[in-house]
Amino acid sequence: MTTTTAKPTKAKKESANHANRSAGQSTGMTILVTGILTLVALYFIVPVYWVLVAASKTNEDLFATFGFWFAPHFALWDNIVQVVTYDNGIFVRWFANSILYAVVGALLATYLAAAGGYALAKYKFKGNNLIFGIILGGVLVPGTATALPLFLLFSQLGLANTYWSVLIPSLVSPFGLFLCRIYATATVDDALLEAARLDGASELRIFHTVGLNILTPALVTVFLFQLIGIWNNYFLPLVMLADSNLYPITLGLNNWLGQVDRLPEFYELTTGGVLLSVIPLAIAMIVLQRFWRGGLTEGSVK
Repeated sequence: MTTTTAKPTKAKKESANHANRSAGQSTGMTILVTGILTLVALYFIVPVYWVLVAASKTNEDLFATFGFWFAPHFALWDNIVQVVTYDNGIFVRWFANSILYAVVGALLATYLAAAGGYALAKYKFKGNNLIFGIILGGVLVPGTATALPLFLLFSQLGLANTYWSVLIPSLVSPFGLFLCRIYATATVDDALLEAARLDGASELRIFHTVGLNILTPALVTVFLFQLIGIWNNYFLPLVMLADSNLYPITLGLNNWLGQVDRLPEFYELTTGGVLLSVIPLAIAMIVLQRFWRGGLTEGSVK
């Protein structure tokens, strides 16, 4: 009896020791991962915090006080008013241009990427894989490499220095089409499409009512990537546009920054403008992140 009782006790001790070691490893890994994520978060948050602090200072306080803390005189509102009223409100014009380029361009690019990805995933035709391979190769081509050829093309068409010269190139998203094709292959069930066809739905109606609903998480991802890419795009507008009234925020702020050497007051305009330019992207991330959370559980429950 004593021997029989001792063996399970020993086994329990070994199991407890193993659990303790596993717990120790798990705790250490948790601390390591948490530390890395904290550093990454600080890497992204600190520049935004500095912009907020800098935008609240006068030109004198910007160089006379500690860079990561607010000055005694809080001039954020005065700086913002100065930004939106300078030169008859040219910044508001730039802001509206960026909204036009980014929102309209991202929406249309997302729709075209969804349509192309859905077609490549659900329709089998000759050259399907070849077309997808060519599009996949387009992901590897940087936008700066195509800016000059696009300028020459749009100049010949008479579209240079117009809204179309920035908007039309923004409608193409090879990465978005690639993502939509992969996502449609994995999530859009062929049986569901066949059922819709048996009910008499056309292919366009199936795409708009069934395909787009299932592709929502991928579409949100494509939209945000395209929105941020167009909003932050600098080189294409620099090449295409000569009229300052057509500038997006990036080009306009860089124009202000280039004048700080002879007019130091442009520091206040630039920092205030940068702060205002971050707000739309932050709002887009906060509003649309719930679609990502919904997409993470796609297919997890039958």
